[in-house]
Amino acid sequence: MAINYPNGKKFVPSKNSAAKETGTPKKKKDFSFSNRGKTLEDELNETNDYYLQLGLAVIHKKPVPLQIVKVEYPSRSAAVIREAYFQAPSTTDYNGVWNGRYIDFEAKETENKTSFPLKNIHDHQIHHMSQVVKQDGTAFMIIRFSSWQRYFIMPFKELEFFWNRMITGGRKSVTLQEIEETSFEIIPGAFPRINYLPLLKKF
Repeated sequence: MAINYPNGKKFVPSKNSAAKETGTPKKKKDFSFSNRGKTLEDELNETNDYYLQLGLAVIHKKPVPLQIVKVEYPSRSAAVIREAYFQAPSTTDYNGVWNGRYIDFEAKETENKTSFPLKNIHDHQIHHMSQVVKQDGTAFMIIRFSSWQRYFIMPFKELEFFWNRMITGGRKSVTLQEIEETSFEIIPGAFPRINYLPLLKKF
């Protein structure tokens, strides 16, 4: 299926995405016996399901807005999407409500051992989170250092500082030490895997 951005450029999937489309086996990341092969998205989805079941919060992953322009019907009971466009740039990964407060956050993981590259974030996402905070919502980013299996919540005000530093000519990444000093570390557990809600009280 061909997917295009709003500006008409073709979307080029990652190698992992291509493997899913072709059915070729994807190499799994061997992180640990309790979390083998799971992505940050998998872990967050399971955590949010846990929160929902216990009535602690209602937080979901945002669907990607697609405009379907070409569909083929190889049979009466099946439809195959051949071409689609992203309707608009995505904002952040997750949003919802917790304790009467609007929650909005981005989730990123990196295999870099010493820093988090800011190229993983986009200007429109920073703008979106800024608008959320101005409306008294809670915006943040969850970062996973895959090599170390370490997780951090970075409040938006800290993310915004590092972003502004970059666009004014500063470094294009945030060091692990800077993240340790400005963010809250999440200690992974069993149920849920990434229990991030208690840390929001520290914001």
